[in-house]
Amino acid sequence: MTPAFRPIAFVLNGRRVAVRVHPLKRLLDVLREDCRLTGTKEGCGEGECGACTVIVDGKAVNSCLVPVAQAAGTRVTTIEGLHGRHRLQAAFAELGGAQCGICTPGMILAASTLGPKPTLDEVRTGLAGNICRCTGYEGIYRAIKAANKARGARREARGEGREARGTARARTAARRRRP
Repeated sequence: MTPAFRPIAFVLNGRRVAVRVHPLKRLLDVLREDCRLTGTKEGCGEGECGACTVIVDGKAVNSCLVPVAQAAGTRVTTIEGLHGRHRLQAAFAELGGAQCGICTPGMILAASTLGPKPTLDEVRTGLAGNICRCTGYEGIYRAIKAANKARGARREARGEGREARGTARARTAARRRRP
């Protein structure tokens, strides 16, 4: 009997895609094989290492555990979706947060969901599912702290203090509520 392949559509790095695959194929495999995005790595294949972390609807998930059918209708962001311009990518490269590169995409994507000024405890908790065997984590923590500090400095330079951010959030929330 032939497996039931079907089209599954989702937004990938800002572009709508549809892949014709078995619905139980892992999202990790669809991204790497069908979408040709090899930045997402497979480490353990069991959801223990975080190398395969991607963002699905704003949340970090282990793509090795997600059947692609669960991604239907969602927004998926991979490391390629950051286009090499994200402040975390630069900080990881400059401050020793990246070494062999296997965990780096997952670390960066997981860190990108932590919010604007995470404490060290929040960073440790947020990255608890991501394992790095090279850096000893201090370079990673330094990079995240520096990237968030740079983010705050850019906002201040543009005049985006707390009040401006609050207004922008209110506008965004209003847009999301529109039908």
